[in-house]
Amino acid sequence: MGYCYQTQSKDHIMRAILVPLLCLPTFVAAQENNGIAFTLGLGPQSAPEYFGAEDNEIGPTGSFELERLKLGPLALGGQDRYGFGFGGSVRFIGARDADDYDALEGLDDVDLSVELGGGLEFNAPNYELYAKLRYGVIGHESLVAEIGGDIFYRPSDAITLSAGPRILWGSDDYAQTYFGVSDAESAASSFDAFDAGAGIVSAGVEAEAKYQFNDTWGVIGKMRFDQLRDDAADSPISQSDDQVTASVVLTRRISLGF
Repeated sequence: MGYCYQTQSKDHIMRAILVPLLCLPTFVAAQENNGIAFTLGLGPQSAPEYFGAEDNEIGPTGSFELERLKLGPLALGGQDRYGFGFGGSVRFIGARDADDYDALEGLDDVDLSVELGGGLEFNAPNYELYAKLRYGVIGHESLVAEIGGDIFYRPSDAITLSAGPRILWGSDDYAQTYFGVSDAESAASSFDAFDAGAGIVSAGVEAEAKYQFNDTWGVIGKMRFDQLRDDAADSPISQSDDQVTASVVLTRRISLGF
């Protein structure tokens, strides 16, 4: 029902998440009682150094999926639900520090961003479609929209394979934050001034392989290819239109009753 991911992070964040992931007890809550069940994940990720970068860097990434929540009359999840529904969406984007990359010398730093939102989903036994809208409540303070879908193949109860397309759209402020170059930045760097406008930021495909060791532990391998489009591709900041991200995440299911 919910999923979040982090594009860039630091080692101390990995340690802060890893300790509770390993140490939290697992309780089985009766379906009719108040409680929550969710899955946390943590692992390494290879991702572009920044949007439009030619090289990748290794860092931690995490995931969160809400499976069930019941608090009095409020009940979410708890069983397979097919058809139309609503799902939340969260995305973390790491800060971009120009001092860390020679290619960005003279550009302003970009703060960490947190996007919150949600949208419509359509779920079927062997595929899903979704359209999500998010707003940067921290950081870029602009709108992004994402549409996509997946086809599922389950060769066994423990293995799930999926793949599908992804399209990301960004507003004027979003595009200018990550791909624009102001007149002041142009004067301080080797980049020409560039006014990035709203449009398709990227289009690509994502593939995922999930293996569930038991009811508690699992592992997810994921690879995503995106190609920058419109002003994101035309930006002088973008050294490569082809962006590849890969990760391996160890997951733990936690069920708490209260």
